[in-house]
Amino acid sequence: MTALLRTEVLVIGAGLAGLSLALRLAPRPCIVLSPAALGQAAASAWAQGGIAAAVAPTDTPAAHAEDTVAAGVGLVDPLVAATIASEGPERLQELIDLGIPFDRDSSGRLSLSLEAAHSHARVVRVSGDLAGRAIMNSLVSAVRAAPHVTVLEGMRAVALLCEAQQVRGALVRSPAGEGVIEAAETVLASGGAGGLFSVTTNPIEARASAMAQAFCAGAFIADPEFVQFHPTALANGGDPAPLVTEALRGEGAMLVDSRGVPFMSRYHSRGDLAPRDIVARAIHAERQTNGGAWLDCRDSIGRRFPEAFPTVFASCLAAGIDPRSEPIPVAPAAHYHMGGVVTDLWGRTNVDGLSACGECASTGAHGANRLASNSLLESVVFATRIATRLLNASLTTPATTSNHSQDLPPRVATRTLTALRQKMSSDCGVLRNKTGLTSLLDWIAAQSTLGPAPSALLAARLIVTAALCREESRGGHFREDFPMTNPLAQRSYLSRDSADSIRIELRSHSDTGAPS
Repeated sequence: MTALLRTEVLVIGAGLAGLSLALRLAPRPCIVLSPAALGQAAASAWAQGGIAAAVAPTDTPAAHAEDTVAAGVGLVDPLVAATIASEGPERLQELIDLGIPFDRDSSGRLSLSLEAAHSHARVVRVSGDLAGRAIMNSLVSAVRAAPHVTVLEGMRAVALLCEAQQVRGALVRSPAGEGVIEAAETVLASGGAGGLFSVTTNPIEARASAMAQAFCAGAFIADPEFVQFHPTALANGGDPAPLVTEALRGEGAMLVDSRGVPFMSRYHSRGDLAPRDIVARAIHAERQTNGGAWLDCRDSIGRRFPEAFPTVFASCLAAGIDPRSEPIPVAPAAHYHMGGVVTDLWGRTNVDGLSACGECASTGAHGANRLASNSLLESVVFATRIATRLLNASLTTPATTSNHSQDLPPRVATRTLTALRQKMSSDCGVLRNKTGLTSLLDWIAAQSTLGPAPSALLAARLIVTAALCREESRGGHFREDFPMTNPLAQRSYLSRDSADSIRIELRSHSDTGAPS
């Protein structure tokens, strides 16, 4: 292969994290890889709840950090939680300055919504459920107008370019063919793992490719077993499944059974505003034993639905459901990956030349269970911190082109991917056990006996390996055979031990952190 382009900074991914980072790098030149047209196929644009920030007069960053730590069930790094909470109001103001029309009350103050596990109303939205789309539209316009940013649409990274234990860019693929982009610094910002599951609210292309690629390059992976299943996706067979925002329950909507009777009080003292993992398991149980679960918005939202939550309303109508007059059928869906590529407070990985931010990164912000609407916040905070670091760094664009002989991973066959997604949902989904996880791990191994594994299979293997090793239930990871939570909270760290071997280690916050 020969180089297509050379740049100082290569940003892999064009969601909120990637575009925010690219804008903040000015005037340093950068290239952004977008696998689809800019603004499309990015989970950021589908975020309905909004962005969390402690901006209410009665709220504080300290309270926001406390809620974040509590939601993460012992695995959130308190320093990281304090960092994103304290920097959140400033990052929110920068989005406001970008022209994003966040909802305001009659006095012109930001309208703040309450979501599950938050102690204060601190979620800022746009037209009810359009925050992600509005933020992405503004960022796309700004990026297209930025002279220092080159966007390559329809191009995706399929492997990281590694030379002398350093990442020097990426091997890329587009409809026109394959090639190389060389870079002094490569930043992974390419989303999560929802597309590895048969029921997901994510773009189905989101298959944790960044995690697999970073692992192959020698980066540490942390907590891949922690997948957050959003409790309320529209149960209409869609792929991906339309999201039914948690903000509806924040405004009083109630989960009901087939008789119309509310059931969440039987599962948690906070009822419909319990942490997401508990709500997801409750809905799963109701669907298994009582014929289904529905979200009743008739009294709480009613006629306001078209204006208050236009995205959910449109999805319901498309499925033949009028949420103003009938409950919405819901089911848990793979929604957010708490684990990923390990970084420090400035977005650095343990591999020279490689950084990560957004959902593909494991910064320590989410632990075992992400606090609602913290994902957009974490993305902009860490994108800013990486940009600040790189603007002050001495980066040299690769001056020469070498003949790159690094092999590309094979594509995953459609039939194999379909089977993988079904098996991940059934054996590594809301409920897990040793029998299912072991069978799934054996099946994954059998698909890759003739050579390197496709990225989707490797990413799934990392998730399942860690899920099998974690013999407890914590946050988004629930083991039917180990339903209790261990007194000692430990993060899982995975690293490449050999060409086809995974080394896994459990470490607590009292240890020195990630393996060295």
